[in-house]
Amino acid sequence: MSLARCAAKCAAASSIDRRSFLAASGCLAGSALFGGCASPSPGAPIAPVRQHGPASRCRSRVHVAFVRRNEPYGMWWPGAVYDGEAARRMYDERIRETAATMNMALAIRPEPIHSPAEADEWIARATADRSDGLMVVLLDRQEHAWPTAHKAADCGIPTVVFSPVGSSFTTNTVKLAGRTGTVIYATDDFAQPAYGLKMIHARAKMRATRCVVLKGSERREAELADLGIRLRTVPAARFLELYDATPETEEIRALARDFMDRALELRGASREDVLCGARAYVVARRILEEEEGDAITMDCLGAIGGKNAHQSLPCLAWSRMNDEAVPAACEADLGAVASHVMVQYLFDRPGFQQDPVAETARKGIIGAHCSCPTRLDGFDRPSEPFIIRHHHAERDATAMPIWRKDQPVTSLDVLPGGGGEPSKMIISSGRVLENVKVPPAGGCVVSVMVEFDGVEDVLTYPGFHQVFFYGDFRDQLADFCQLHGFEAQVV
Repeated sequence: MSLARCAAKCAAASSIDRRSFLAASGCLAGSALFGGCASPSPGAPIAPVRQHGPASRCRSRVHVAFVRRNEPYGMWWPGAVYDGEAARRMYDERIRETAATMNMALAIRPEPIHSPAEADEWIARATADRSDGLMVVLLDRQEHAWPTAHKAADCGIPTVVFSPVGSSFTTNTVKLAGRTGTVIYATDDFAQPAYGLKMIHARAKMRATRCVVLKGSERREAELADLGIRLRTVPAARFLELYDATPETEEIRALARDFMDRALELRGASREDVLCGARAYVVARRILEEEEGDAITMDCLGAIGGKNAHQSLPCLAWSRMNDEAVPAACEADLGAVASHVMVQYLFDRPGFQQDPVAETARKGIIGAHCSCPTRLDGFDRPSEPFIIRHHHAERDATAMPIWRKDQPVTSLDVLPGGGGEPSKMIISSGRVLENVKVPPAGGCVVSVMVEFDGVEDVLTYPGFHQVFFYGDFRDQLADFCQLHGFEAQVV
């Protein structure tokens, strides 16, 4: 179907609210186009996209040590009431369980560190092994306990200090609090030190990530500032060539059917548009395989945005890739690549790269764009309800998910460093106010309004192409910056 015919068929219906979506039949698209709401047949398998680069094989290395006196606790904190051996067994088990959820090689010291000399030996071994991070578990407050934490912080390896309740006063923690390269979790809630391990692994995986950048006419290799993400630029013409050479296969038809069966409705976009979006997904998947990539971005408007272009913009393809844990960024924006990578590696969910629009009456920021993932709660969670619509230029199919009202959200905007300056992260948290109706409003069809905590002047809200994602993770992102030496601007 030509773009002219697609435009002629595009309905100018306004958006509906979430309640209307939930009341609508999820079988609408399937029944209208395929005579039913059945899933793709078993004979038409859909191969998911996956990472093919160094990040897919990355194994982080973490050295862990418990610290305590080699004697009964007695009167000194944590006191004779504390069963240090039971605590060590429990935390050892939880550390191993956490590491098992990631591709992490653990080196746990068999016995606690009982002296300053043993602390020196442990740190020297971790340094020689080029460890990606250290975890110091304090089961004591006395003697060499906190000096060991300081030695670890001084060695230059990112260090997570876990201090269960009873192993520290604020007089102990104040001397390391806020120090770059070190994060302290003083709590009995193991979720925090578990996240500490996740931060170490995510950083190692980020350094291993190769992003395919479809842009321009030349091939080249580079590294994204101190973030370490590897950039492999491939001429955008490769996407166009593969798109034109890719026939409509049974898998592409199954992909399109899967999109439409899961959608609440097709609005304006046609079956042909969805087939074109499915073809773009298959093409991008092949490029990732060819280039051994872990992430992808494209100068989509520069390559395909012209009015005479017949290839489909990758809006639908990027939505599905982000749902399947492969970072896919719009418009060859390298900062957005880093934001997608961080959100996915740290929080196991996709994010929405968008253009920020001020809404002064409600003091909101409207995130507006035309490619948004649907599994906003997490890769292993169901999709939010979505409609398949045209891009705001009334061409190409895209998914328009309905964000939950009052859902906590976080915004991350990574500004890659340069000239010796560290990369910077602009971080905010807030809640969803509403899904903006487009039309009658203009702009991108995915337009979600968020009220950010403490932001009074929305007209000067910093950054562009920020990534919005479900959950309040402002503090966790600030910890990630502190542990790995990035600059955090918490708005």
